Amino acid sequence: MRETIELREAPLPAPPKKSYWNQKRRENLAGWLFVAPEVIGMLLVSVFPLVFSLFLSFTKWNLVGGLSDIEFIGFDNFKALFSDSQFLKALKNNVMFTALVVPGGIIISLIMAALIHSRVYLKSYFKIAFFIPYICSTVAIAAIWSALFHPSKGPINQTLMQLGIMDPPKWLVDTTYAIFAIMIIYVWQIVGYKIIIFISGLAGISNELYESANIDGAGELKQFWYITIPLLGPTTFFLTITSIITSFKVFDIIKFLTDGGPNYASTVIVYQIYLEGFQRFNMGYASAMSLVLFVMIVLVTSVTWIFQSKKSHN
Repeated sequence: MRETIELREAPLPAPPKKSYWNQKRRENLAGWLFVAPEVIGMLLVSVFPLVFSLFLSFTKWNLVGGLSDIEFIGFDNFKALFSDSQFLKALKNNVMFTALVVPGGIIISLIMAALIHSRVYLKSYFKIAFFIPYICSTVAIAAIWSALFHPSKGPINQTLMQLGIMDPPKWLVDTTYAIFAIMIIYVWQIVGYKIIIFISGLAGISNELYESANIDGAGELKQFWYITIPLLGPTTFFLTITSIITSFKVFDIIKFLTDGGPNYASTVIVYQIYLEGFQRFNMGYASAMSLVLFVMIVLVTSVTWIFQSKKSHN
């Protein structure tokens, strides 16, 4: 009798149980843990104050009274803003400040950068010399220029009188010229930064373009107009955007030199926000001003961005 041996197939091993924390998820978690401090800091320092300021702009709140003193008043702050002569004066000064300082600073720095890049020996010295005011203390700059702009004993007015101008401007104490004096100081302080950026842009332009233009008979002015300026378009756009934003936020030089005077002649929106929020403790009204300033900056920046985009596509 033949024995039959039954062959049984060995059972297949059970598939390994999938763990939720696979390699990809662990890497993602590690990445989020690394960026978490930055995200939390951004939320606390940037997003929360922005949202809270937006809420406060619709309220009446005296800072001294604490959070319990917040009273919702709707759009009353915004209605009051555009009948407030001080705010309208600050708005007018700010618009004029930006309209003159931004293109003026760009033009001056572009010309000086081109000269330093191609015409001047000891380029490194001039780069440092023009950049120093940008990193200097605003208090020190204010002290120096207040002496230079002294109505009777300052070097500037002394020079003007020697040139035959017997009644020179009183500058920082003159209601007509105070804001223009601030503009001069502001441009002088920031032009070095723009020069450095423009020189970096000029270094990226190939000399072959200028050599070809020179062979074709183009003079230096034509080369500057048709080669340098177009190729510096992205650099100019970057400086324009940043200059617009910083010009709307100017505060420290005005605070130290004129304190917004005389007779609100040099006050701007940020300085008016400071007065309302931290001198008069009217945080709701100050927040409404902040929101108006934020909207203005966004609109001007967006228009500039759209204009540059259309220009680059053409």
